[in-house]
Amino acid sequence: MTSPRTPTEISADSASPALGWLLLLPALLGTLISLVLPTVQTILLSLQSVRLTGPSDFVGFANFGRVLGEGAFWKALVFTLSLAVMPLLVAVVVGPLLALALDRSGGLARRAGRIVLSLALVTFSPVAVAISWMRGLRPDASGLATLAEGLRDPATAPLTLQLITAAATFGVVCALATMAFLPALRGGTVSTAMLAVGALVALAMVAAGLQTFSIGLTMTHGGPNGSTQTLSLVQYTYTFMVVKVELGATVATVIGLILGVLGIAAVCVAAASGMRITIVPRENERNPDAARSGSGAKVIVGVVALVVFLAVGLVLTWPWLSALLAPAQPGSAAPSGLRTVVNTWAPALIGALVSVGVAYLAALGIGGLRPLGRRSEWLLLAFAPWLFVGIGPLSVADWRTIRSMGMIDSFVALVQPILVSVPALLILTLLCKGLAARTDKDFLSGVVLPSLPMAGILALAVTLVNGHDLLWPLLVAQEPGLATAPVTLLAQTTGYSGAWPDIGLATPLAVVAGALIGIVAAQLLYLDRLAITAGDSREDAPPA
Repeated sequence: MTSPRTPTEISADSASPALGWLLLLPALLGTLISLVLPTVQTILLSLQSVRLTGPSDFVGFANFGRVLGEGAFWKALVFTLSLAVMPLLVAVVVGPLLALALDRSGGLARRAGRIVLSLALVTFSPVAVAISWMRGLRPDASGLATLAEGLRDPATAPLTLQLITAAATFGVVCALATMAFLPALRGGTVSTAMLAVGALVALAMVAAGLQTFSIGLTMTHGGPNGSTQTLSLVQYTYTFMVVKVELGATVATVIGLILGVLGIAAVCVAAASGMRITIVPRENERNPDAARSGSGAKVIVGVVALVVFLAVGLVLTWPWLSALLAPAQPGSAAPSGLRTVVNTWAPALIGALVSVGVAYLAALGIGGLRPLGRRSEWLLLAFAPWLFVGIGPLSVADWRTIRSMGMIDSFVALVQPILVSVPALLILTLLCKGLAARTDKDFLSGVVLPSLPMAGILALAVTLVNGHDLLWPLLVAQEPGLATAPVTLLAQTTGYSGAWPDIGLATPLAVVAGALIGIVAAQLLYLDRLAITAGDSREDAPPA
């Protein structure tokens, strides 16, 4: 009689580890082209004195001495980190508490919470939110938006921008953190998984804060008197405003180094803790009573927590809501139409499909086929330095490459030149790892098909992020006919016509409705069934 095979043996038999290496190759090539090469180019630029005409001179670390020797750099670094403090507290304190309340309140309240949180994700646009707060500078302004008055004075501008950033990002930060902690609570108690998720969330928040650009540029342009300069604004100013490319590359190198350390730390946390993502059986199939609700007291706590979040979120987003719902006034800028919508979302979708698609193949190879056995997730270290790197630190080198190819002011240039989404790679690898450890089916049925919806969800998320990005389209498209919604809104804000921007351009109804339908369906049908666990993968094996 043949003995039953373990899930690990099934995965190994169903598809050769050699296929895992093959699936990994596109991601390695994409990383080399779109991440490693621009990084090397940026470092080389930081070691030169770049001339607009003629050859550049090698100056070694002189640019680093110049940049790091200036008080403006350190002032910008401290201010940049300060912008991340309050969002970080929301992520690591409010997020897990709300997740705990929703998880203990039962399936119905938890799913209602997921729907409410989804609203914050699909409606957040940094540029539109920033412009909404700027309405507080108008003589007829009232309410919370009048806090923006503090931006006029260099003494109060830093604290004011910190408070506005915290208020503007409260909903999206809390939603993302809560959705990260909810799967880790499926085990029932605070565990290694919760601690690991908490560490990843904290590292991600610091990394995101270091790359703050859109809100600062839109509201203050780093002023008044340089009091609200962030590192990304310093890099942008050096490179594209005063044309000191080598100094911009130096700042980009420093930012990239910090982000690289944070990324490596995050991958080490995930790999060392044995983190993995699994799909649990539907509650109504496993336990019909569990799907209805928790105990009465727990349900009340969950509902109250959700109502409090909704109330706080509405108060803090009221400047945006009031600006969005306000009737058009004389002098208001008219919507730019279908062309702007296409410029914004078509390149965003293309970039997302490519970067997440390549990441998904690699995740199947690393997490599903396990070419290095139980140590396979350590292969993520090859991608770790770019886990948290957005287009900002790469923009100096990427812009020069696009310009040298003659692609400035072309539709193709609007697609962000990042071929591999490393965050998607990490998430999908952990999911494929968890699926491979639990399945008793073949590779296609047990790993590929169950993980495919997550790839689609991540493609939607990356599309939203790309569509709301301001920096890259601002650099590569000067033609008005190629302007994206964030660029158009910024141009209307800084123009001399006196026209007030139509902030609804950043969140057109068709895009918001489609994204909301997709993400709500994903929340209820798929994401609500995910569980994050940690420790020995043998714990996840089905009982014999």
